[in-house]
Amino acid sequence: MSAKSSNLSNIEHRAVIKYFVKKGKTPKEIFEDMVSVLQESAPSYTMVKKWARLFQQGRESCEDDPRPGRPVTVVTEENVRKIEKLVLADRRIKLWQIAEELQISKERVGDYT
Repeated sequence: MSAKSSNLSNIEHRAVIKYFVKKGKTPKEIFEDMVSVLQESAPSYTMVKKWARLFQQGRESCEDDPRPGRPVTVVTEENVRKIEKLVLADRRIKLWQIAEELQISKERVGDYT
């Protein structure tokens, strides 16, 4: 297997860890097995221990947990309507003015255009 084809995503690493946990393997055994197959692209022992513990505690998802803070996107129907109103009222309105009015960044205003 070439080095390129052995690169797995974090989700795939976690799925492998989950599988081995269900088979009763220890984090050390899982890590050693993954290193023997994936070499440099294997996850760290710390990551294997962390995810093995989570799966042993009953976690099912291999996905990252949602992070607190600002939502990934602010594209909402409400904002679309607000921007539409602002632009119809003044066709020469600037991005920064829309951003200020909606309390979102200029970059997010660009998501609507």
